Amino acid sequence: MARALASNALTLLIPLLLALAGILAWGQAQYRGPGPLAQAICVEVAPGSTMSQVSRQLAEQGAISNPTLFRLGADYTERSGLLKAGSFMVEPGASMEEIVAAITESGRSTCGTEVNFRIGVTTAEVLVRELDPATQTFEEVVRFTPADEEPPAAYLAELEQPGTRFRVTLAEGVTSWQVVESLRALDLLSGGVEEIPAEGSLAPDSYEVRPGDDKAALIAEMQARQERILSDLWAARQDGLPLESPEEALILASIVEKETAQPEERPLVASVFVNRLRDGMRLQTDPTVIYGVTEGRGTLGRGLRQSELRAATPWNTYVIEGLPPTPIANPGRESIAATLNPVESDYIFFVADGTGGHAFAVTLAEHNENVARWRVIEAERREAAGE
Repeated sequence: MARALASNALTLLIPLLLALAGILAWGQAQYRGPGPLAQAICVEVAPGSTMSQVSRQLAEQGAISNPTLFRLGADYTERSGLLKAGSFMVEPGASMEEIVAAITESGRSTCGTEVNFRIGVTTAEVLVRELDPATQTFEEVVRFTPADEEPPAAYLAELEQPGTRFRVTLAEGVTSWQVVESLRALDLLSGGVEEIPAEGSLAPDSYEVRPGDDKAALIAEMQARQERILSDLWAARQDGLPLESPEEALILASIVEKETAQPEERPLVASVFVNRLRDGMRLQTDPTVIYGVTEGRGTLGRGLRQSELRAATPWNTYVIEGLPPTPIANPGRESIAATLNPVESDYIFFVADGTGGHAFAVTLAEHNENVARWRVIEAERREAAGE
């Protein structure tokens, strides 16, 4: 009788534990994933405010979608008691985790005018924004590309204004060479960067700086942040992955980063590459071929040639087995997380579907059908463009 009761209890307990694990995974994804905010806002935290009050305020301003989850996340990370009074900028798409950090960490700048030096995959630009007191949102004042243009007067004026907030922002998927070259063109900071950091070692994120700060110190902060992200996510990785080390995870995450611009696709794209590694298949991904041609020094600016697809470079995954020797870009937290916790799938193929996303397939026949549809879309686009 006792054995039967124990067996029944285990039968009930296992589904409950699985359901609880699923809920925790969902909550973590919601807490750390991109938020709903479409435009930067200023959040005022009054002295004596509680995290509960601030969570409702953030929900009313459209910065978070779930006040309860926001409070639970702040409690779990032991930050609820660290709430700071003041005015805090919340960026578009900021996660709950990022917002909690902004309103609980010392030294965060208040709202006002912002100068943001943004390093993207194709170019770097400076964006100056000012807070509109009536709407508590930020309006663009001026935007320019420092490598090609003289700094506008509106930008130069802000360099001397007290209270102006300065940031350097790295986009996901930039290479270390692009970061260093962009920083060399930034006269806001001092010093130089003698060596290009290891590929993948810089965390795409937004970094608060002051005029005159040292560029090498900023690079060191980017590296330290990426080390923390990788360490935390590696510790929480899925069991049974065909990855032997955090370094291998970083390499695969950089490929996932370059293969999709759709955040929701990352765990599925990661599953394709994980399945290929498990099956002993070559990864056969174009971004690795491109990196073998450019070695991260700028963008290719054209389509790949057949000779390049066949060329034997250390990164060409059409030629080599397994992973390339280094990352091919600096992946963001979400790509690393997707790589270390991919969804379960049988997919081993994918190709662009014409919407910015991809069509996935299990068999080569299905994949060939998807490729044929993509070729038709490509031809129609070329015809519409008059090519």
